[in-house]
Amino acid sequence: MNRIAAMKASIVAAAALALSACGINSVPTAEENAKAKWADVEAAFQERANLIPNLEQITMSSAEQERQTLNEVISARASATRPEIQLDGDDLQNPEAMAQYQQAQNSLGGALSRLLVSVERYPELRSQENFGRFMTQIEGQENRIRVAIRDYNEAVRQYNTTIRTFPDTIGANIIHGAEPMVPYEAVSEGAEVAPTLDMRSDSAAN
Repeated sequence: MNRIAAMKASIVAAAALALSACGINSVPTAEENAKAKWADVEAAFQERANLIPNLEQITMSSAEQERQTLNEVISARASATRPEIQLDGDDLQNPEAMAQYQQAQNSLGGALSRLLVSVERYPELRSQENFGRFMTQIEGQENRIRVAIRDYNEAVRQYNTTIRTFPDTIGANIIHGAEPMVPYEAVSEGAEVAPTLDMRSDSAAN
């Protein structure tokens, strides 16, 4: 009888170990994938910030109102690139830190969109080669941001599903102490949409 009890105990222990082992690799793999995708998001936002000094040179000849809006862009860029709001992998489970980062990036995106729309009123500015090149760059960069955010959110979805799904949840909770990660969400509808301008001349538009 003791032998049977011992065998049953061994079977139960082996089964429990096998179930727990399911999360040993899958959970950290999903976690590292989400962290890597977040690095792509930060890189995409940083590349957008790196384009803004070019816009400063382009718009300096426009009206005072546009220079004021440009100052808003420069200020928002400084806020969005502050080291203290940048997120590392451990911050991805912190909703407050993510919200702060999102707010800073959306403030920059909003200021940038207002400036680009306002300078559309200046045909001489729109016709500049530098401005056209900048618009191509910024629209391409906004698209890369959208793709990076989409890929990050998908990686977060996979990670969050993994740590909540049996049997991986056993390893996630017992071994890893895993917590859900925070997806990136636009603060307002259309906040991640690249700004668009009518680049036609006034005569062509009429």
